[in-house]
Amino acid sequence: MPLSACGPRPRNANATRAAILEAAETRFARESYDEVGMRDIAADAGVDPALIVRYFGSKEGLFRAALESCQEGSTLLEGDRATFGTRIAHELVYGSARPRKMQGLQMILLSAASAKALEVVRASSKERFLDPFVDWIGGDDAMVRGRLAAAVMMGMKVSREVTGGLDLCEAHCKLLEQRLARILQDIIDGA
Repeated sequence: MPLSACGPRPRNANATRAAILEAAETRFARESYDEVGMRDIAADAGVDPALIVRYFGSKEGLFRAALESCQEGSTLLEGDRATFGTRIAHELVYGSARPRKMQGLQMILLSAASAKALEVVRASSKERFLDPFVDWIGGDDAMVRGRLAAAVMMGMKVSREVTGGLDLCEAHCKLLEQRLARILQDIIDGA
């Protein structure tokens, strides 16, 4: 139910910003970037459309904020480099589903045909994920290894989320975890 149906919103900048962001996340996860209007989001949040510009600057700014709010803090670069493959493989095989990350994926997939949205997705991904990851990897071919590791991790994550799980017995989950750990560690180590 849109917040506007509940009556006027009390004045609170943080609550207003949060309501706009929540409405945008919901809209962008259901409709493509080009189909979503700022007036629709404002109506869902129960605010004047001018407040979207005030808090986010533009539709692109709001899309970026919505996309980034779905990206939970990553533990990718935390921990010993020598255990990277083991840590990440375990998370990919046994980690719990994260609805917010799935919402972010839906936003990306629904809006991929929009040049504006794709520009925002690329810039955000590069700034918040790829560049720090490549810096962490280090070395002359860090970009190659970063791209390869990202492709393996994203492929596993998307495959698992889209199909509703791995649908494997425990022995096969362990085997998948071991093989995935070895592949990821070899990529990071440059083997």
